[in-house]
Amino acid sequence: MLASEVIRRKRDGHALSAEQIATLVAGITEGALSDAQVGALAMALFLNGLNRTETVALTTAMCDSGRRLQWHLGKPVVDKHSTGGVGDKVSLILAPILAACGAAVPMISGRGLGHTGGTLDKLDSIPGYVTTPATDAIRRVVREAGCAIVGQTADLAPADRRLYAIRDATGTVESIPLIVASILSKKLAEGLDTLVLDVKSGSGAFVADARALADELVEVATGAGVDTVALVTDMNEVLGTTAGNALEVRESVDHLTGAVREPRLHEVTLALATAVLTKARLYRSEDAARIAVERVLDNGKAAERFGRMVAALGGPVDFVERPRLPSAPVTRPVVPARPGYVEHMDVRAVGLVVTGLGGNRGREDDVIDHAVGLSAVAPIGAEVGPDRPLAIVHARSNGSAGAAVAALRAAITVGPEPPTLRPVIL
Repeated sequence: MLASEVIRRKRDGHALSAEQIATLVAGITEGALSDAQVGALAMALFLNGLNRTETVALTTAMCDSGRRLQWHLGKPVVDKHSTGGVGDKVSLILAPILAACGAAVPMISGRGLGHTGGTLDKLDSIPGYVTTPATDAIRRVVREAGCAIVGQTADLAPADRRLYAIRDATGTVESIPLIVASILSKKLAEGLDTLVLDVKSGSGAFVADARALADELVEVATGAGVDTVALVTDMNEVLGTTAGNALEVRESVDHLTGAVREPRLHEVTLALATAVLTKARLYRSEDAARIAVERVLDNGKAAERFGRMVAALGGPVDFVERPRLPSAPVTRPVVPARPGYVEHMDVRAVGLVVTGLGGNRGREDDVIDHAVGLSAVAPIGAEVGPDRPLAIVHARSNGSAGAAVAALRAAITVGPEPPTLRPVIL
């Protein structure tokens, strides 16, 4: 059947066979489907959904569109994936923690989608860091440093690489089956033993039903032979104190070294690390795993692993000790219209503030400004006023700074009384 006829069939609401899905995925991989056809397919899948059988077939076909890594390291191969959030720099902190605790972490990451930044975009702000090395280089870095946070190589789930970019450009990101297939096709290709998932819930999340997404991810991944656990975490406020690429890298380094550790970011990181280390049977209990995680943070071994990874991937050998990152020429505090307490945050709108500054992509071909973003973001419950701003804007020009200040004020609600605080692990 012609690809156009299969797309038409899905457009009309019919289920596709595994063979039809495999044909479409082969066309995406080999270029037989044009960008217009891939966009039309993404929209048809987005609007009409996929049943569980179709989701498994799509995940498997995308994984099999390239090679699967194999490891013989004598230790568990683990990874983590987040469904996306504003200020979510957990991967930068978690991967070296897991490596310091005895796991191997080949972390295949992505670029920004919609209103959120991407892990690779953050790492691109480090001078010399190669985010898309060859597969042999990934193997070497994992052996040497214990972890490698990198992008998809051309031979790992290449169908997803193309579909991922087109979903971002066509407004078809927020689909549970497409998210599941995208995440798991890459993770299956990594040759993992164990996977932990951070599924976001709230105003900054991609999907409304985080529990349904978590259930789908765990069921599909477990059925594919990877021990998997998912946590649902709160994304009703920025995670940590920064949003923007270089700013988030600096916060991550400060977290690893112990210079500053924002409590909510710390709790999410500890919870994910504890879950995956226990699931991988590196520690007998969650209590033992948590103690180990805190130990490698406090004794500097996690920070050392991050530094080794950066150096092995082309970055400065002394990056942890002397983080050299781009900085924006204009900084401006966002003073609230009236003093009070932060009671609500439209996190998606906050992410779009960073996009407006140039820190995320509005289109797939946009060039990112790694220096811009937000720092000192006030958490929900914080008392704000003339001496404690909502955040500090880092901008390229006075004009973009002014627009960001106005947009951020509109995105954050300040009230007269402290609100009830939500737990970060839901």
